[in-house]
Amino acid sequence: MDILRGSVKNYLWGTTDRIPALLGQSPTGEPCAEYWLGAHPAGPATVDGVGLDVAIAADPALLGDRTRRVFGDRLPFLMKLLSADRALSLQVHPTAEQARDGFARENAAGVPLTDPTRTYKDDWPKPEIMCAVEPFEALYGFRAPERSAAVLRALGGPLAARLADTLESGTPGVLPRVVLDLLGAADTALVDELVAGAAAGCGGDDPELVQARDTIDLLGRDYPGDPGIVVALLMNRLRLAPYEALYVPAGVLHAYLSGTGVEVMASSDNVVRGGLTAKHIDRDGLVALVDPRPCAPVLVPAEDVGAGIRRYRTPAPHFALWCVDPAPADRELPGADGPRVFLTVQGGVVLTCAGVEHHLDSGQAVFIAAGERVVVRGEGTGFLTSVADGPA
Repeated sequence: MDILRGSVKNYLWGTTDRIPALLGQSPTGEPCAEYWLGAHPAGPATVDGVGLDVAIAADPALLGDRTRRVFGDRLPFLMKLLSADRALSLQVHPTAEQARDGFARENAAGVPLTDPTRTYKDDWPKPEIMCAVEPFEALYGFRAPERSAAVLRALGGPLAARLADTLESGTPGVLPRVVLDLLGAADTALVDELVAGAAAGCGGDDPELVQARDTIDLLGRDYPGDPGIVVALLMNRLRLAPYEALYVPAGVLHAYLSGTGVEVMASSDNVVRGGLTAKHIDRDGLVALVDPRPCAPVLVPAEDVGAGIRRYRTPAPHFALWCVDPAPADRELPGADGPRVFLTVQGGVVLTCAGVEHHLDSGQAVFIAAGERVVVRGEGTGFLTSVADGPA
């Protein structure tokens, strides 16, 4: 078990204070969006000054036999702290097959990995779970077209009504075509119409329309004129309370709006963006991957497994996420047959392995090699990421 130091990502949408506060550091005034605790080459964490990717390459036995049989000599998950002050991009993630094909296609085209116009940074899928540490807001998947049409009619004018008619037409495949047309629109007239309706308070006190007006205001402030504002009105908006979690599989259109949480994903940086960003946008690629079926966001329940440990179970084979509130008594951490990362997010805990104690304050993390038995105690709260259960 070794102290793990993460890699900071200073994306423009990040908060300036929340991640430094969790890490016990003074803010610099620069946005601090993500803190990576993994071995992805785009931002490996370090152990004793050595990149975790380099350490694993030098000693793959750190991963354990089962992990190596299933995933090769690669840490299959990436754990992050994420803190958003403004909306992230409208985006989807690929399936495993789509990631392999996209990565190979861009390699064959000679697009450098460092090229900002590149979409596929690796050949892995990117299922992910977001667990809020503080209140967290997101857009997730499409709601029923008739609900979106009602919002558009209430907030907009003739252009919005025309779009509402299209959504209600029942034409097969209408939603992906609408999204592609909206994201490719150069004319801001529809956005301007909806922004004006929101400013005028159209729709009165109806809760859904109040929320829609807030979405327009929020996105219009940071991304004025962006057609992604209209796409956002076709989506579900939800708020996570602390320690509530949301799972995002491949193909689900989503955007995180604000808040701080622990995010765990397959070890990939593949993001296909369609709007609400200054980064590379691949509208055709997004629409080719997006799942157009309406869906209601379902939170991942925290399954109490006893001894102050709760598991957020997902279908992703690459990772499992646990929340640990150990209290004074020793609790053994699960997942010992594979590699693990433990991060403290509140208070302090003590981890003991082979008779050696590590005292972790908020924001401190460790990497635990396969086969190491670790017990935890203390009044703090932490998150543990391991490889999901699977065949031995």
